[in-house]
Amino acid sequence: MMAPLADTRPADKALPPLTDDVFDGLMAALGPFESRPHLAVAVSGGADSLCLVILAARWADRHAGRVTALSVDHGLRAEAGEEVRRVGDWLKPKGIGHQILSWPGPKPVTGVQAAARAARYRLMGGWCRQAGALHLALAHTLDDQAETFFLRLGAGSGPDGLAAMAAVRETADVRLLRPLLGVGKAALLATLEAEGQEWIEDPSNRDRAFARVRVRRAMAEGGLKASSVARAAHRFGRARVALEAAASALLARAVWVHPAGHAWLEPKEFMAAPDDVSLRALGRVVTAVGGREHGPRVEKLERLHGELGAGTLARTLSGSRIITAGGKVLACREARGLPGALAARPGERVIWDRRFVVRFGNKVCGGSYLRGLGRKGWSEIVQIRPDLRLSSIPGPARASLPAVFDDDGVVSVPHLGFRRQDGGCRRQDGAGFDPDSGPEIAEMRFCPPNSLSSAGFFLRNGPDILSL
Repeated sequence: MMAPLADTRPADKALPPLTDDVFDGLMAALGPFESRPHLAVAVSGGADSLCLVILAARWADRHAGRVTALSVDHGLRAEAGEEVRRVGDWLKPKGIGHQILSWPGPKPVTGVQAAARAARYRLMGGWCRQAGALHLALAHTLDDQAETFFLRLGAGSGPDGLAAMAAVRETADVRLLRPLLGVGKAALLATLEAEGQEWIEDPSNRDRAFARVRVRRAMAEGGLKASSVARAAHRFGRARVALEAAASALLARAVWVHPAGHAWLEPKEFMAAPDDVSLRALGRVVTAVGGREHGPRVEKLERLHGELGAGTLARTLSGSRIITAGGKVLACREARGLPGALAARPGERVIWDRRFVVRFGNKVCGGSYLRGLGRKGWSEIVQIRPDLRLSSIPGPARASLPAVFDDDGVVSVPHLGFRRQDGGCRRQDGAGFDPDSGPEIAEMRFCPPNSLSSAGFFLRNGPDILSL
């Protein structure tokens, strides 16, 4: 649906359009940037994202860089394909590159918006990684920030959730930027009107079946100002930054992380720290070791936290197994829920179990695959190498180690320094193994989506941006 600009701008807000100088200041607060930056911009065709990509393109031009607009066709509406092509038609005369990314396959019946959002970030992040674009700009506004605050409040979130969205978030693929978090939609609409630019109105933005739409209407009917609510989120953000710094200091002195993906905790240090700090630090450990995108629910984390000082602890939470051992606490990936076999292709780079970046060697065995070692795999290799029982990797962490298999069994387990004694691949004539066939793994790094160090919650510095 095409939307004329004046239809949705509040009558009492005759705001001037955003200038290039103002946008320069918004971007400077998220920097520094490399020379000749390549900025990707998520563009749905709605007013917010079209305004962002127009301003970003001029910003990139002033910095001898370039912008690529990324539009995702979710395949959820029949007209979606035509809409993203229209976006390209609008951007082409402006000299802005445009890529359409598709979400193939069956779509979920429930949780559609959450699934679409996850697919969108996955597709755009993957494109940025392949294209070498370091930054992906998102058009979330002050109004979105206020709505997020109320959604998190209704879900019972603590200070972290009520800080709402960060202006910058680091991911494994790209750096997410939200330069418009302090800008209301009315200012963006004024900017598009000055540009003479139409936009596409998504009908789901008026569908009361979605919680965000209901929150938006409740704010309007209750006379709540988005700027005031977003300012509250900003204050929670300051508290979050302070707590994150304290949690990082605790982790630095009380946690040891092994490259194989498990961690040792000093429980006395955790119990001596303030609860809000040690809870946050414990959540980071559990989330990183379990390879999760999001931390555990607060009440479950509080229950685990209360048991840290107990003499015996054996719990699972968010994909992690937490047990006491030798006066310390071990956190490792639980053996359940590991991914199935992943075919090993020469030179290919993959993310395994959301925890490890793996690049296969150029001479991997035909028919070989990557999966968790498991108890059976451990039993197999320890019969060949009994000395592995003395490995620094504790027993509970061994079953979830990434390992290469083929039809003859375990080929290699890099973290244990194990490679099949007779060599790697079976010879084509069937006479034994070829010792010159490997290595199977060229690179393997523990790189969970949320590391213990954490990129931190980013608050914009500078003047009061909420006044825009």
